Formats: sequence, C-alpha cells, structure tokens
Amino acid sequence: MAEYSFDVVYKVDEQELSNAINQTLKEASTRFDFRGATIEIEREKDGIHMASSDEMKLNQLIDMLQSKLVKREISLKAFKFGEFEKNISGRVKCKVTTQNGLSTEQCKTVTKLIKDSALKVTTRQQGDAVRVTGKSKDDLQAVMKMLRQSEIDFAVTFDNYR
Repeated sequence: MAEYSFDVVYKVDEQELSNAINQTLKEASTRFDFRGATIEIEREKDGIHMASSDEMKLNQLIDMLQSKLVKREISLKAFKFGEFEKNISGRVKCKVTTQNGLSTEQCKTVTKLIKDSALKVTTRQQGDAVRVTGKSKDDLQAVMKMLRQSEIDFAVTFDNYR
C-alpha cells in the first residue's frame, strides 16, 4: 500500500512581502497625515527595518503593513515586531523579524500536537520542517485541519503533499 506525506513548514513568500512593503510605502506617500514625514521600510536578510519621525506615525505604518500582509494572505504570526527605539534626532525605529522555517522548539511542538491527536501518522524532523507520513490521505488531511485550528503562536503551511 502506498504511503502519503506532506511537510509542515513556514517560509514567507518573498515576492508577496516585497509587494506588501511597496504598497505600504505607496499608500503612505499619498496620505495627508504622512505629508512631510520621513518614513522608511527596508527589507533586510532576516526581517524588516521600519523607521518614522514619531511613534504615532510608526504605529500607523505598522498597521498599514499588517493590512497589506493580510490582503496578500501572509500570516501575521510569521512577524515579530520589536520594541521601538528612539534616537537623539527623534526618529523612531522598529526591527521586525520574519519567520523562515520552523525552529527546533517549534518542530517539537508540532510533533507533540500530532502525536497527542492519536492519528495513525508518523512524524520526522527534517531541518526546519516536519515530515508527516501516513497510509491514509484522510489521516493526513485530519492532521492539517488539526494544525490549522490549534492555538500555536507561529505560522505553519503545508508543502510537498504527495
């Protein structure tokens, strides 16, 4: 009998993230309350760097970015917004880290959730992903449904469904 499998992982779609950032910058440039304010949203290797002239504008910028991410179906759980840092000139900065892959602890959490569900599937950690295999497609779909409905504090997607 054939075995079926899929991977539990999360990687931010870089193109969609870039589009969301560009749309946020475009909207901020046309809004009246941002007129004359200097704002920055820059993509970095491990996240996003945001800066504005004051805290209120930075909060509005974060709200705009989050709304664009949701519209592009990027999970907000994949983003951790850091503390605001104010420098001498009065500019406020915020470092945003993005989730790419699952950490070891996150893999263990996913594995524990699947084992506690008592479904007839096996799990195996593969780098920054968890491979789930089973003899029944119904069991695999039940695992997907269970993970979507669980109260985990990180984003997951399903890849390589075979």
